[in-house]
Amino acid sequence: MIKPILATTLIAFAFIGTAHAQQVFPATLTGHAQLPGSTFVAAPSGAAEHYNVSGRFTGPEGRVEKLYTNMQATGLALPFPSQPLQGFSGIRSLGDDRFLVLTDNGFGSKANSSDVILMFNIIKTDWDTGRVIIEETVQLSDPNRKVPFPIMNEATTGRFLTGADFDIESIQPVGDSYWIGDEFGPWIIQVDSAGKVLQVQATNPGGTLMRSPDNAFALAPNPGAPLADDVMVFRSGGYEGMALSEDQTTLYPLLEKPIWDSNANAPETIDDTPVLRMFELHAETGEWGDTTRYYPLESADHAIGDFNLIGGTRGLIIERDSRQGDPREEWADNPAEFKRIYLVDLKRTNEQGVLEKIAYIDLMDIQDPDGLAPRGTINGTFNFPFVTIENVDRVDESTIVVANDNNYPFSIGRQQERADDNELILLNVEDFLNAE
Repeated sequence: MIKPILATTLIAFAFIGTAHAQQVFPATLTGHAQLPGSTFVAAPSGAAEHYNVSGRFTGPEGRVEKLYTNMQATGLALPFPSQPLQGFSGIRSLGDDRFLVLTDNGFGSKANSSDVILMFNIIKTDWDTGRVIIEETVQLSDPNRKVPFPIMNEATTGRFLTGADFDIESIQPVGDSYWIGDEFGPWIIQVDSAGKVLQVQATNPGGTLMRSPDNAFALAPNPGAPLADDVMVFRSGGYEGMALSEDQTTLYPLLEKPIWDSNANAPETIDDTPVLRMFELHAETGEWGDTTRYYPLESADHAIGDFNLIGGTRGLIIERDSRQGDPREEWADNPAEFKRIYLVDLKRTNEQGVLEKIAYIDLMDIQDPDGLAPRGTINGTFNFPFVTIENVDRVDESTIVVANDNNYPFSIGRQQERADDNELILLNVEDFLNAE
């Protein structure tokens, strides 16, 4: 989910990244499905009655208990009488048109999401009708007190985790458990099939502890502040993507934003190009590996949305700007411009560990010759103009799935004055997947 960026951070990021030469390949829409943004699930059995309502803390005046009080530009108002299922922020293809999807932390920040219980879901898409069916919802909890800090439900029986505890953004199934990447710590969390926490790993590759301002043990407001030596990760700059090796032994957590370089007193760059750190974590031992790779951004104000390996060491990474709205329709104040999926190979780096960008597809230029999309196609061209596109995985040898995080009920990317839905699309990109 998109979060506001402090003005000091914007100043720190106000430099231009080095352009990279890559091959661009076409993409053709072969399937479209959507889950309405206004989709809700009940609070889990054993949760307090408090969780029958969500969104109390999203207004400028703080707590509001009366339903539908805080009106949004989308025409919707909070609080809601249930738990929103919105905001897919990580996906894995399970075969047979079924997908594992991770729901974002709630309403975008630690301060406003304490009445949202964290969850992931198994969904099934019917590409013929465009429907998305929820097969299973798994809510997260910490009954065995594995989380190293006090959680919102510390003294309750269920000890369910909320959007005030973690901002979960990436997920990988490993055996009978799931590994989840968080942005608040940033933490790496392992849960069992019932969503119960098995372990929580701090970010300390090579023995260097890295924290964000939202870390429960951090003392400073942002990188660069006094006494902030270990606050190196920007707010909303944690593990937006996390890939998994084919043998399921190694996780590759990827930060969303460059870390703070205290020596340069600026966000990290290599040869004047802004870079994101990619680490290695061994799933069998929970230990950090020795290798750090770097993903080069096309511009310093970009972010990544997801990262999955698709075969061997080859992987897909979403890179996007923070704009939304179709530029062809001329209603958006800051229309989407840069929404791409890049092909990389973990073995193809330079001597400094910077990944080569082999090729890309442009999500603002998707061919829809059969008119499959119910909205977003003009003169045979479909686009994906969402502010946060945070899901990509390979479905088969020629097809990938892509989905947005709809930031319900805030984002307006698809249609003027209407809250975004959760859209999933299938793209035929065979030549792109085989690019060398």
